[in-house]
Amino acid sequence: MILLYRYILAHFLRNLGMIMASFITLYLLIDFFEKIDNFLEKGKSFSLIATFFFANIPFIIDLMSPVCILLAGVVTLGVLNHSNELIALKACGIPLKKITVPIIGAALACTLLFLAMDQYVLPKTIAVTNQIWNKEIKGKVPLGIYRNGRYYYRGQEGFYSFSRPDPQKNLFKNFSYTVWDKEHAANTLIAAEIAVWNKGVWTLRNGQIQKAAGGDRFATQVFTNRRINFPETPDDFFVPAYRSMELSLVQLYKETQHTRSEEERSKAWADFYGRISYTLLGLPLLLLGLPLLLLVYRKWGRDLSLAIPVSCGMAFLCWGVYTTLQSLAKASYIPPLAAAISVHLLVGCVGFFLLLREDV
Repeated sequence: MILLYRYILAHFLRNLGMIMASFITLYLLIDFFEKIDNFLEKGKSFSLIATFFFANIPFIIDLMSPVCILLAGVVTLGVLNHSNELIALKACGIPLKKITVPIIGAALACTLLFLAMDQYVLPKTIAVTNQIWNKEIKGKVPLGIYRNGRYYYRGQEGFYSFSRPDPQKNLFKNFSYTVWDKEHAANTLIAAEIAVWNKGVWTLRNGQIQKAAGGDRFATQVFTNRRINFPETPDDFFVPAYRSMELSLVQLYKETQHTRSEEERSKAWADFYGRISYTLLGLPLLLLGLPLLLLVYRKWGRDLSLAIPVSCGMAFLCWGVYTTLQSLAKASYIPPLAAAISVHLLVGCVGFFLLLREDV
């Protein structure tokens, strides 16, 4: 049995390596032809170009890992089935669940390796690619930082601080704007519960304006709704793409402990659970893909020529449902943990049931 496990394991790892290398090569080729003109227009060196694309490989691995695990398992079992080795093994009394043990075990080990990469490697490489693309190519430099659920930006005349539940919307919560004089003393402080940028105008709601009135005194004006002309617009509040991926799993967890509002808390937990659950998605997909391969072969007899497209279609469907649930979780419509594990539990249970039925 140990020899059999080593044989199947070798097939799985070889297939996983070839499939992953194919995806990485295809992704890099497409990305290269899309972005090489940007590098050449800026006159960047070959070493910088190579650094950018090389540092992008961990992101590609993280993105493609669930599908690669699924296809590696399907191809391994499909080749055994096509060469009649699977039939010979079952004829010797070896059940399918034992034949698939090395495949599932190797998939679990690879998943843990990918999780370790998410913790130690991916944040650093994402930071490098963001730095090169945004600063060196696009000429965009972040004006501030993101800490504990809030954004902090230094503008031309003052300092902004706010939370932004949805980066795609120009709505800011717990907004504050501070201006200092030449002696670095606070001159003006504008604070509001909500700030909205709409049609080129800043509108602040439920806030107050404090201005220095000499000495330690401040003149305070309370308002319900007021338009104020700030030097900056939301387009100036630049945040790098994949900013959350610059954080490790531990840092994402720490973000959940420093949120103030319910919306921020839901988004932080959704980012944390979502990062882990996406990496784990390959295991339930594999559990369903293995019996699905045998069902397709028995019904249509085309083996891998049909099983691979069916597996990819199944993976795309699961990914679509998973992405939808993550969006609902970030919008606080459903609990983040439920959004993270529901697809895994459903697909994994169905796959495990079908896998056991193959031995009946």
